[in-house]
Amino acid sequence: MAEHSPCTARGETPLQRADRNFVELLQELRVTQTGVQILFAFLLSLAFTSRFPSLDSVQRFTYVSTLLLAVLAAALFTAPAALHRSLFQQGAKPRIVQVSSRLATTGLIVLVFAFSGSVLLVVDVTTGRAGGIAAGAATFLVCVGLWGVLPRLVRRAGLRGAVNGGCEEPEPAVEEAASQDTLRIPAPRREGASRREVPLRRR
Repeated sequence: MAEHSPCTARGETPLQRADRNFVELLQELRVTQTGVQILFAFLLSLAFTSRFPSLDSVQRFTYVSTLLLAVLAAALFTAPAALHRSLFQQGAKPRIVQVSSRLATTGLIVLVFAFSGSVLLVVDVTTGRAGGIAAGAATFLVCVGLWGVLPRLVRRAGLRGAVNGGCEEPEPAVEEAASQDTLRIPAPRREGASRREVPLRRR
């Protein structure tokens, strides 16, 4: 696991950190699973509407592809729970967190295409092929921007702030360091002269 600087470390053991990361991952999956469930239910009901038989071959292909992508996304998002249940109490929690994180990331990538395909299908049926392609492309760009580009920008800004300001201890001033290395001893007393201190550097 990556090392943390003292100012950001939580004082956790590797197992405690794995437990916390897995709980946070499950919270994220609850949010994404809700969207997948709504999309999947919409796509299933679409096949039983009265207008479905009038779809052309391209629209049917888009529908089937989007439905399969939604199923794949749902499977990827539920895989961490199955993985945890299969390896429960076997001392594999850090590995479970690592694999589950990759599954969730892959699920988000698949969900981008599922969202884009569903928007493409609906707008294509309602307004036309050109409008559907434009709406699907716009949905794809928005999801990629919010789910992919934005986290990278936030991370880059956080790293830049840690380098510029951060929580590093300021280095002591040069004068302070010099004063600590200087030893003052009294000079020999001369008649008519006041007592002086002569700086002597420590070796």
